[in-house]
Amino acid sequence: EVQLVESGGGLVQPGESLRLSCAASGFTFSSTTMAWVRQPPGKGLEWVSTIYRDPLYRGSVKGRFTVSRDDARQTLYLQMDSLKPEDTAVYYCAALLSGASWDGAPRGQGTQVTVSS
Repeated sequence: EVQLVESGGGLVQPGESLRLSCAASGFTFSSTTMAWVRQPPGKGLEWVSTIYRDPLYRGSVKGRFTVSRDDARQTLYLQMDSLKPEDTAVYYCAALLSGASWDGAPRGQGTQVTVSS
């Protein structure tokens, strides 16, 4: 059974940083493309970043967010710096198994990130 457990969210002020983690189990993590997606309040799901070998980012987070993975620990990370109010959302990690797209892939329960002064 695929299990994804996100952690590390919280309430921060604009300009501050957070590091999200996603502990994965139930599949071969090292050979799976992983993604971070988010859902801002009142909006639909948004793709944030994808990583297998080389990372990809949505334009609005490029240069501020850094995705990484530790295959030995089966853990995905998202370092978020220079946070902005528009980054407020529930953040999910997703496992792009069997060619699933980011919006159809299994994901965890999410972790809330709130950026507000």
